[in-house]
Amino acid sequence: MSLELRYQAVVERIKKAPRPTKFNTNRVRLIAVSKTRSADDIRSIHELGQTAFGENYVQEALDKIRQLRSLPLEWHFIGSIQSNKTREIAAHFDWVHSIDRLKIARRLNDQRPAQREPLDVCLEVNISEQAGKSGVLLQQLPQLAEQVDQLPRLRLRGLMAIPQKATEFDEQRAIFRRMREALLDLNRQGLDLDTLSMGMSGDMEAAIAEGATMVRIGTDIFGPRTYP
Repeated sequence: MSLELRYQAVVERIKKAPRPTKFNTNRVRLIAVSKTRSADDIRSIHELGQTAFGENYVQEALDKIRQLRSLPLEWHFIGSIQSNKTREIAAHFDWVHSIDRLKIARRLNDQRPAQREPLDVCLEVNISEQAGKSGVLLQQLPQLAEQVDQLPRLRLRGLMAIPQKATEFDEQRAIFRRMREALLDLNRQGLDLDTLSMGMSGDMEAAIAEGATMVRIGTDIFGPRTYP
């Protein structure tokens, strides 16, 4: 299947996915996960109307950002963040989805260029409580959210998760429901969050059904990855 047909198929899946009745998510944004993909592939997807792209690896992303700087693209960093990479992320990305500790948030805040708008960020939640996985645990989330919300060069927008894989639709929904409830709990405590970044190629319908406002899709757009 061609790149164009795969992309259009993903767009149709998003349009047809069920929406929750009690959560405002009429618009679901597609983040095309372009890690390991070429600048030419990104350019081809952009020509189909895609503007938001997700990257996991800083140096690889910077090379593509430079090559494609003439295009009106929005860059989302979605990978694990090392302390020595925060300056480049703060300078070159529009969104960061993967903040899970205050140290990283403070570095991004301090290193965000003054001439740029505050950096839109999400907190990554270890919603499946998997040992050794990135993300803040639910019981630690309120404190971290409050601390990050106070940083002036960051704009806390919502939550992100990469849950443990589940094959059954209802099981997928149950996991994502916990994310939606966590966001609503934070808003009841005084925050103003509007973003749930959750759902990938294998579970995006379940994520959308539970309120996802962004889905991060790579394989179903670009095909299987080949790593060096």
